[in-house]
Amino acid sequence: MIIYNARIFTASEDNGIIECGFIETNGGVITAVGSMDEFDGDTDTGDTIDASGLTVYPAFVDAHCHIGIIENGLGFEGDDVNEETDPSTPHLRAIDAVNAADLCFSEAARAGIGTVVTGVGSANPIGGSFLAMKTYGSSRIDKLVVKDPVSIKFALGENPKSVYHDRDESPMTRMATAAVIREQLMKARRYMEDKAEYERTKGTDDEASRPEFDIKCEALIPLLEKRVKAHFHCHRQDDMFTAIRIAKEFAIDYVLIHATDGHLIADELADERAECIIGPLFTDRCKPELVNQSIENAAKLHKHGVKFAICTDHPETPVQYLPVTAGIAVRGGLSKEQAIRAVTINAARICGIDDRVGSIEAGKDADLTAFRGEVFDIAEKPEFVIINGKFVD
Repeated sequence: MIIYNARIFTASEDNGIIECGFIETNGGVITAVGSMDEFDGDTDTGDTIDASGLTVYPAFVDAHCHIGIIENGLGFEGDDVNEETDPSTPHLRAIDAVNAADLCFSEAARAGIGTVVTGVGSANPIGGSFLAMKTYGSSRIDKLVVKDPVSIKFALGENPKSVYHDRDESPMTRMATAAVIREQLMKARRYMEDKAEYERTKGTDDEASRPEFDIKCEALIPLLEKRVKAHFHCHRQDDMFTAIRIAKEFAIDYVLIHATDGHLIADELADERAECIIGPLFTDRCKPELVNQSIENAAKLHKHGVKFAICTDHPETPVQYLPVTAGIAVRGGLSKEQAIRAVTINAARICGIDDRVGSIEAGKDADLTAFRGEVFDIAEKPEFVIINGKFVD
């Protein structure tokens, strides 16, 4: 396929915005991108699109949501987002709960969202895993996975407090929430050490005992080995600092999810080189820890050099409105270019999937969306969407 005469927002550092360019794809992968001055292909074949007057973007990436795990239009029967029976459940996998046939995936795809990072909620101090998946191509999740797991979800602040307060069980305080997290991470670290010692001494006279299998500790090994990140649900600034403190104690990579108070401590976050996924931006201050919510959050984080993405937290904001929420950040002072990057390449990098999605570059998945008007305008919809090289119908 050849798309030509397009204005291309590549979201890549090398190419930036190409005012009049072409994109070639083959087998679901981008094979070439460049200016029309460099184009020497044939536009007379049937598999071409004249994109004159259109701007082509990378298909958008929602870096944090619960699509498919909180199903469309259902109550308890379709809500698998929280296992509220145990405050520590790192072994729960989103892939076993997400319904890829949920209507919201097709709504996301038609709106230009090509990839979503979805998973468990924030009832438990340790909730389970998140995965990245495409929104189009199959109703079988195994065929849609981009990366699994992307992260292990942790939660601080009001959510675990309120869940276990209602049950009259621990953790009912922020102290106890942090203690649950520390205890499980310490157990996992000791479990890793015991496994390593067994392997080192196996077959010798000093053979150590093989540790009994522990599924919770096993689930945390990729985190402790820095193969995945910790995603900390945290709104208030003290909870954000607790997340950073714990991450430092266990030398794990982390992302601050929501980071509602980020604009109040942007200098501190910059010093820590913290990464944030902020949002939802299209919502009210529905609980006390959202009291400082501001649409200027993104602009102030960017001003201080903090890397961030913007998310919908679907269904808090329906996933198809991801570009509209990025537009709200523009209203709060963020540049249009940075707003697009917050739902494309920045989102992909923070979630560790930028080798496949998030920008228009040769070798990446052919996930594209084209708009004739302003991408942030709620009245606009894509002229076309391509995911894995196939048109979304």
